[in-house]
Amino acid sequence: MNSKGFMLFSGMSNPDLTDRIASYLGVTAGKVRISRFKSGEIYIHYEESIRNADVYIVQSLSHPVNEHLMELLFMVDAARRASARSINAVIPYFGYARQEKKDAPREPISAKVVADLLQTVGVNRVITLDLHAPAIQGFFNIPVDHLTALDYFTEYLKAKNLPNPVVVSPDAGRAKTAEKLATYLDTPFAIMMKKRPAHNEASITHIVGEVEGHTPIVIEDIIDTGGTIISVIEGLLEKGADDAFVCTTHPVFSGNAVDKLNHPGIREVVITDSIQVDLDRLPQKFHVLSVATLLGKAIRLIEKGGSISTLFRAGM
Repeated sequence: MNSKGFMLFSGMSNPDLTDRIASYLGVTAGKVRISRFKSGEIYIHYEESIRNADVYIVQSLSHPVNEHLMELLFMVDAARRASARSINAVIPYFGYARQEKKDAPREPISAKVVADLLQTVGVNRVITLDLHAPAIQGFFNIPVDHLTALDYFTEYLKAKNLPNPVVVSPDAGRAKTAEKLATYLDTPFAIMMKKRPAHNEASITHIVGEVEGHTPIVIEDIIDTGGTIISVIEGLLEKGADDAFVCTTHPVFSGNAVDKLNHPGIREVVITDSIQVDLDRLPQKFHVLSVATLLGKAIRLIEKGGSISTLFRAGM
């Protein structure tokens, strides 16, 4: 039996991104009904045949993360029971990725649980973006295409022609990414050393690298409450740095994070649309780069049997 090609569907977390991906691919997003019973239980119904199709389901595991995770699991199960040829989970933001190891006794490794759930319900491939911990790919026994938005940030920042820039990693965990960005921009880089007294809390202890008189470019994968970034910015200002550019792939923006990031020491906040945000509530200093083309290219390469590595610079 011949395949009927690929079909693209959206969960409720980021339909705008799905539409942009569909536009790039020259297709229309498929019709799927997602609703809630009065009890709060989720109902899924594909409103067109997906038999023998390569199904791509776009769903970021953003707030409310548990709702969006369950939607994705049910969409996958429904697709499998409807005889989809393959089921590909496009997860621009992989929730629970910050719980990829045990930091204390009697804790779960939640990212592994999510990986197990996705495989159990029938996902054949995962396409994701800037995982908090790249080692999460190893939690899966299916193909995982780990994309990055770093090239998008690079081109955007190059066009700015910033005076005396320095790329800053907010902690040692981001050092490799910061080093790559610094190499692409041909700038020095610095690392902030910090300690975490509790979840979503951080304090800067010292800075490794020269920042005085420089324009800092702070690169992060996730900004949640914004507390860590503000600590970084204030630490940089104390060391004589100029106003900073802040770049993050995943704008989780919990609580009053947007208000915090409207800080006088931040010149611009550059984010992607991996998570759907209300553009009307963002201050003018926020700039959104779309990853729709990147995800669309990945889907096209998978369908044609190409290499995902062609999407990145050498050495990524």
